[in-house]
Amino acid sequence: MLHKLEKLLYKNFNYLVKIFAYAVFLFLILPILILVPLSFNAGSFFTFTQEMLSLNPDAFSLRWYDAFFSDPKWMMAIKNSFYIAIVSSFIAVILGTIASIGLNSEKMPFRSLLMVVLISPMIIPLIILAAGMYFFYSYIGLSGSYTGLIIAHAILGVPFVVINVLSALNAYDLNLSKASTSLGANKVHTFFHIMFPIIKPGVISGWLFAFITSFDEVIIIIFLAGPEQRTIPRQMFSGLREQISPTILAASTLLLVLSVALLVSIQYLQRKTNLQRGIE
Repeated sequence: MLHKLEKLLYKNFNYLVKIFAYAVFLFLILPILILVPLSFNAGSFFTFTQEMLSLNPDAFSLRWYDAFFSDPKWMMAIKNSFYIAIVSSFIAVILGTIASIGLNSEKMPFRSLLMVVLISPMIIPLIILAAGMYFFYSYIGLSGSYTGLIIAHAILGVPFVVINVLSALNAYDLNLSKASTSLGANKVHTFFHIMFPIIKPGVISGWLFAFITSFDEVIIIIFLAGPEQRTIPRQMFSGLREQISPTILAASTLLLVLSVALLVSIQYLQRKTNLQRGIE
């Protein structure tokens, strides 16, 4: 009997693994998905009403989305979030790409040490990083400024750019750069016309990761931002403490849609990079 059970489990092992994986996925994703129908609640509480459970059309409303887009505080938070995320992610891409090209060179001294330093913002707890930045920024006068927040978020984004660009560089043949140089092209021309088209999926993936990291970050914002630099996560955090309103659910749903769209784009670009690597 035991032998038959083992044989049955061995025969259906792949199906059991898939079922377990889907169960874990549902367990992780359901708490997030519950926010979506709650954001269309016509009531004023964070609960499913009897009318919502019975799918009564009168129980659903766009009032909280209207409140979100008509509130000056939320509009300022949207502007700040996009401004800080876009600028900081572009800075992270430039610095991270340059660093990755250097780390990819066999002649680079202390490569392992430099790699550890570059990815350390990903490893160090954010609360420690934020506290250190707070004291340092207070000393040099960058606390409560857009410049300070952009620099801090760029530091957080650099490790993601380095990891993605280094992965893309694994598919790049360094002989192409040598051939370009031998034909008279300078390093700038070689990068933009030879190297960049090949590693572009990795660069864009790194930029998307840096953008998401900045857009969703709240701990550094709490430590470093002034009243005029509130982002969407900071406004949500304040709303939960000061005035609980379902408007936060509408903001959460919009953030969820944006995050999913960006993650799908990252997955597409990473698959494209893997296909390029397979072809080569």
